[in-house]
Amino acid sequence: GITGTDVSKEASEMVLLDDNFATIVAAVEEGRVIYDNIRRFVKFSIAGNLGKVLVMLAAPLLGIAVALEPLQLLWLNLLTDGLLGLGLGVEPAEKGVMKRSPRSPQASLFNDGLGGHIIWVGVLIGVIALLIAYAAFDPAHSEDDTWQTMLFTTLAFLQVGQALASRSGRESFFALGWRSNPTLLWLTFLVVALQLVVIYLPALETFFAVDPLTLPELLLSVVLGSTAFFAIELEKWWLRRRTALS
Repeated sequence: GITGTDVSKEASEMVLLDDNFATIVAAVEEGRVIYDNIRRFVKFSIAGNLGKVLVMLAAPLLGIAVALEPLQLLWLNLLTDGLLGLGLGVEPAEKGVMKRSPRSPQASLFNDGLGGHIIWVGVLIGVIALLIAYAAFDPAHSEDDTWQTMLFTTLAFLQVGQALASRSGRESFFALGWRSNPTLLWLTFLVVALQLVVIYLPALETFFAVDPLTLPELLLSVVLGSTAFFAIELEKWWLRRRTALS
């Protein structure tokens, strides 16, 4: 502690400035929360970008030369990875965070199934986006940007759902509640609102090379976009069930 001798302070790796051992507990908990939030952001960002990369690489194989315009990709990265990632970065401590065993300093950031999660979620996002692009694309009317707008919008909603489900690695989104992370709540509303503004504001339609979607087209994009949310929730249910049975 701060009242210790100079020799003991020099020999110590850590000195408590308030002579309160509860400070150690609080520091360990805060460190675990920060580490968890780093993992949340990493898995959200890499999986989402993997999905977009798959779309851009696989689209030409389906006869689609350019799946997304550069501005659309930039918008998605700023919108999803930026705002939603910021919301995930302030997620509070998970239940039982101090009951975990200490983490090895040599442990990889991608352990405990994080690497596998990133791959399958990224592939899912890419496949769903490619399906809607392929279904809506009409080579005979290549000047019609509706298919690209649906792809653009579906990708945005896929990552909205991904972010909401990524708040916890095991706990259901419905068990967490909104009040524990109001920042993510408001950023989610902002992301959805901005996406709709881009689609339906005439001044931005030309800038982003999009066409306004009809209500059925928008609803289809929302429904397909929700698949990431429910798929991740299903994975977490399976993990909880496996733990309960073991």
